[in-house]
Amino acid sequence: MERANEANSLRERLIDAGVDLVMTEGSASLGLREIARRAGVSHGAPRRYFPTHHALLSAIARRGFTDLAARFAAAADGTGTPREQLRGLAGAFLDYAGEYGGMFELMFRHDLLDSEAHASDTDADAPGGPRLRESTLPLFARLVELVTQDRAQRTETGSGPSYDSAPPPALTAAALWTNLHGIAVLRASGSLQLAFPGAGEGPDPLLTAVLDAHLGRADA
Repeated sequence: MERANEANSLRERLIDAGVDLVMTEGSASLGLREIARRAGVSHGAPRRYFPTHHALLSAIARRGFTDLAARFAAAADGTGTPREQLRGLAGAFLDYAGEYGGMFELMFRHDLLDSEAHASDTDADAPGGPRLRESTLPLFARLVELVTQDRAQRTETGSGPSYDSAPPPALTAAALWTNLHGIAVLRASGSLQLAFPGAGEGPDPLLTAVLDAHLGRADA
Protein backbone atom coordinates (compact mmCIF):
# COMPACT_ATOMS: atom_id res chain seq x y z
CA MET A 1 0.00 0.00 0.00
CA GLU A 2 2.81 2.39 0.90
CA ARG A 3 4.51 1.73 -2.45
CA ALA A 4 1.25 2.34 -4.29
CA ASN A 5 0.75 5.63 -2.45
CA GLU A 6 4.29 6.66 -3.30
CA ALA A 7 3.71 5.86 -6.99
CA ASN A 8 0.45 7.82 -6.97
CA SER A 9 2.20 10.76 -5.32
CA LEU A 10 4.92 10.78 -7.97
CA ARG A 11 2.33 10.57 -10.74
CA GLU A 12 0.64 13.65 -9.30
CA ARG A 13 3.97 15.47 -8.97
CA LEU A 14 4.70 14.85 -12.63
CA ILE A 15 1.24 16.08 -13.64
CA ASP A 16 1.58 19.11 -11.35
CA ALA A 17 4.93 19.95 -12.95
CA GLY A 18 3.41 19.63 -16.40
CA VAL A 19 0.47 21.86 -15.50
CA ASP A 20 2.83 24.50 -14.15
CA LEU A 21 4.94 24.32 -17.31
CA VAL A 22 2.05 24.63 -19.75
CA MET A 23 0.52 27.49 -17.78
CA THR A 24 3.73 29.49 -17.65
CA GLU A 25 5.59 28.54 -20.81
CA GLY A 26 3.03 27.06 -23.21
CA SER A 27 2.38 23.63 -24.62
CA ALA A 28 5.63 23.51 -26.60
CA SER A 29 7.56 23.33 -23.31
CA LEU A 30 6.17 19.93 -22.28
CA GLY A 31 9.16 17.70 -22.95
CA LEU A 32 9.60 14.65 -20.72
CA ARG A 33 13.00 15.77 -19.48
CA GLU A 34 11.78 19.23 -18.49
CA ILE A 35 8.71 17.83 -16.75
CA ALA A 36 10.93 15.39 -14.85
CA ARG A 37 13.35 18.18 -13.91
CA ARG A 38 10.49 20.34 -12.61
CA ALA A 39 9.16 17.40 -10.61
CA GLY A 40 12.60 16.76 -9.12
CA VAL A 41 12.99 13.22 -10.49
CA SER A 42 15.28 11.49 -12.95
CA HIS A 43 14.57 12.00 -16.66
CA GLY A 44 13.57 8.34 -16.94
CA ALA A 45 11.05 8.45 -14.09
CA PRO A 46 8.00 9.53 -16.17
CA ARG A 47 8.24 6.34 -18.22
CA ARG A 48 7.73 4.26 -15.10
CA TYR A 49 4.37 5.88 -14.42
CA PHE A 50 3.09 6.82 -17.88
CA PRO A 51 3.49 4.36 -20.78
CA THR A 52 4.12 7.13 -23.31
CA HIS A 53 4.64 10.85 -23.58
CA HIS A 54 1.06 11.08 -24.90
CA ALA A 55 -0.27 9.48 -21.73
CA LEU A 56 1.42 12.08 -19.54
CA LEU A 57 0.27 14.95 -21.77
CA SER A 58 -3.29 13.58 -21.65
CA ALA A 59 -3.18 13.50 -17.85
CA ILE A 60 -2.01 17.12 -17.84
CA ALA A 61 -4.73 18.16 -20.29
CA ARG A 62 -7.35 16.35 -18.21
CA ARG A 63 -6.62 18.81 -15.40
CA GLY A 64 -7.61 21.55 -17.82
CA PHE A 65 -10.91 19.86 -18.58
CA THR A 66 -11.56 19.46 -14.85
CA ASP A 67 -11.05 23.19 -14.40
CA LEU A 68 -13.19 24.03 -17.43
CA ALA A 69 -15.97 21.73 -16.18
CA ALA A 70 -16.00 23.59 -12.85
CA ARG A 71 -16.32 26.88 -14.71
CA PHE A 72 -19.16 25.46 -16.80
CA ALA A 73 -20.95 24.35 -13.64
CA ALA A 74 -20.60 27.81 -12.09
CA ALA A 75 -21.69 29.56 -15.29
CA ALA A 76 -24.79 27.39 -15.81
CA ASP A 77 -25.95 26.54 -12.31
CA GLY A 78 -29.60 26.14 -13.26
CA THR A 79 -30.55 29.78 -12.77
CA GLY A 80 -31.64 31.89 -15.70
CA THR A 81 -33.13 30.80 -19.00
CA PRO A 82 -31.42 28.10 -21.08
CA ARG A 83 -30.18 30.82 -23.44
CA GLU A 84 -28.73 32.82 -20.56
CA GLN A 85 -26.99 29.70 -19.31
CA LEU A 86 -25.66 29.00 -22.80
CA ARG A 87 -24.28 32.51 -22.93
CA GLY A 88 -22.65 31.90 -19.56
CA LEU A 89 -21.04 28.67 -20.83
CA ALA A 90 -19.87 30.37 -24.00
CA GLY A 91 -18.35 33.20 -21.99
CA ALA A 92 -16.65 30.76 -19.61
CA PHE A 93 -15.20 28.82 -22.56
CA LEU A 94 -13.79 31.95 -24.20
CA ASP A 95 -12.51 33.36 -20.92
CA TYR A 96 -10.68 30.11 -20.17
CA ALA A 97 -9.12 30.07 -23.64
CA GLY A 98 -7.99 33.66 -23.19
CA GLU A 99 -6.54 33.17 -19.72
CA TYR A 100 -4.88 29.78 -20.24
CA GLY A 101 -3.94 29.64 -23.89
CA GLY A 102 -1.24 27.00 -23.48
CA MET A 103 -3.51 24.61 -21.61
CA PHE A 104 -6.40 25.29 -24.00
CA GLU A 105 -4.17 24.42 -26.96
CA LEU A 106 -3.05 21.20 -25.26
CA MET A 107 -6.61 20.16 -24.32
CA PHE A 108 -7.81 20.22 -27.90
CA ARG A 109 -4.83 18.62 -29.62
CA HIS A 110 -6.23 16.04 -32.01
CA ASP A 111 -3.43 13.56 -31.38
CA LEU A 112 -4.33 13.49 -27.67
CA LEU A 113 -8.09 13.37 -28.18
CA ASP A 114 -7.80 10.48 -30.67
CA SER A 115 -8.52 7.71 -28.16
CA GLU A 116 -8.34 4.89 -30.67
CA ALA A 117 -4.87 5.82 -31.87
CA HIS A 118 -3.56 5.86 -28.30
CA ALA A 119 -5.71 3.17 -26.70
CA SER A 120 -2.66 1.44 -25.24
CA ASP A 121 -1.38 4.68 -23.67
CA THR A 122 -3.93 4.78 -20.88
CA ASP A 123 -3.79 2.82 -17.67
CA ALA A 124 -7.46 2.67 -16.69
CA ASP A 125 -6.57 2.02 -13.07
CA ALA A 126 -4.19 4.95 -12.78
CA PRO A 127 -5.12 8.27 -11.16
CA GLY A 128 -6.26 10.66 -13.86
CA GLY A 129 -9.16 8.57 -15.03
CA PRO A 130 -10.37 7.67 -18.50
CA ARG A 131 -9.00 8.66 -21.86
CA LEU A 132 -8.89 12.35 -22.60
CA ARG A 133 -11.70 12.27 -25.16
CA GLU A 134 -14.14 11.10 -22.50
CA SER A 135 -13.34 14.25 -20.50
CA THR A 136 -14.92 16.40 -23.21
CA LEU A 137 -18.20 14.48 -23.44
CA PRO A 138 -19.97 15.83 -20.30
CA LEU A 139 -19.18 19.39 -21.41
CA PHE A 140 -20.66 18.80 -24.84
CA ALA A 141 -23.64 16.97 -23.35
CA ARG A 142 -24.41 20.05 -21.26
CA LEU A 143 -24.46 22.19 -24.40
CA VAL A 144 -26.84 19.75 -26.10
CA GLU A 145 -29.08 19.72 -23.04
CA LEU A 146 -29.33 23.51 -22.94
CA VAL A 147 -29.94 23.81 -26.69
CA THR A 148 -32.76 21.28 -26.30
CA GLN A 149 -34.23 23.18 -23.34
CA ASP A 150 -33.98 26.50 -25.19
CA ARG A 151 -35.94 25.10 -28.13
CA ALA A 152 -38.58 23.59 -25.87
CA GLN A 153 -39.03 26.83 -23.93
CA ARG A 154 -39.29 28.99 -27.03
CA THR A 155 -41.73 26.57 -28.66
CA GLU A 156 -43.89 26.53 -25.53
CA THR A 157 -44.00 30.31 -25.28
CA GLY A 158 -44.41 30.81 -29.02
CA SER A 159 -41.27 32.96 -29.23
CA GLY A 160 -38.52 32.31 -31.72
CA PRO A 161 -38.51 30.43 -35.02
CA SER A 162 -40.14 27.12 -35.88
CA TYR A 163 -37.82 24.18 -35.27
CA ASP A 164 -39.64 21.74 -37.57
CA SER A 165 -36.83 21.79 -40.12
CA ALA A 166 -34.01 22.64 -37.73
CA PRO A 167 -31.02 20.32 -37.35
CA PRO A 168 -30.94 18.05 -34.28
CA PRO A 169 -29.91 19.77 -31.04
CA ALA A 170 -26.62 17.83 -31.00
CA LEU A 171 -25.72 19.20 -34.43
CA THR A 172 -26.61 22.74 -33.38
CA ALA A 173 -24.53 22.33 -30.22
CA ALA A 174 -21.60 21.03 -32.30
CA ALA A 175 -21.85 24.03 -34.63
CA LEU A 176 -21.98 26.38 -31.64
CA TRP A 177 -18.94 24.71 -30.03
CA THR A 178 -17.05 24.90 -33.32
CA ASN A 179 -17.89 28.58 -33.67
CA LEU A 180 -16.71 29.33 -30.14
CA HIS A 181 -13.49 27.40 -30.64
CA GLY A 182 -12.82 29.35 -33.82
CA ILE A 183 -13.32 32.63 -31.97
CA ALA A 184 -10.91 31.49 -29.25
CA VAL A 185 -8.22 30.54 -31.76
CA LEU A 186 -8.60 33.72 -33.82
CA ARG A 187 -8.49 35.85 -30.68
CA ALA A 188 -5.32 34.12 -29.51
CA SER A 189 -3.61 34.80 -32.84
CA GLY A 190 -4.73 38.44 -32.90
CA SER A 191 -6.47 37.91 -36.23
CA LEU A 192 -9.97 38.52 -34.91
CA GLN A 193 -9.06 41.88 -33.41
CA LEU A 194 -7.69 43.02 -36.78
CA ALA A 195 -10.96 42.24 -38.53
CA PHE A 196 -13.24 43.27 -35.67
CA PRO A 197 -11.43 45.58 -33.21
CA GLY A 198 -14.21 45.55 -30.61
CA ALA A 199 -14.26 41.77 -30.21
CA GLY A 200 -14.01 40.67 -26.60
CA GLU A 201 -14.56 44.09 -25.03
CA GLY A 202 -17.56 44.61 -22.75
CA PRO A 203 -20.84 42.88 -23.64
CA ASP A 204 -19.49 41.06 -26.64
CA PRO A 205 -21.68 41.67 -29.73
CA LEU A 206 -19.88 38.83 -31.50
CA LEU A 207 -21.06 36.36 -28.86
CA THR A 208 -24.60 37.66 -29.24
CA ALA A 209 -24.35 37.18 -33.00
CA VAL A 210 -23.11 33.61 -32.54
CA LEU A 211 -26.01 32.70 -30.26
CA ASP A 212 -28.49 34.39 -32.60
CA ALA A 213 -27.07 32.45 -35.54
CA HIS A 214 -27.40 29.04 -33.87
CA LEU A 215 -30.41 29.54 -31.60
CA GLY A 216 -32.43 32.23 -33.35
CA ARG A 217 -32.70 35.85 -32.27
CA ALA A 218 -33.58 36.32 -28.61
CA ASP A 219 -36.17 38.94 -29.45
CA ALA A 220 -37.72 37.06 -32.37
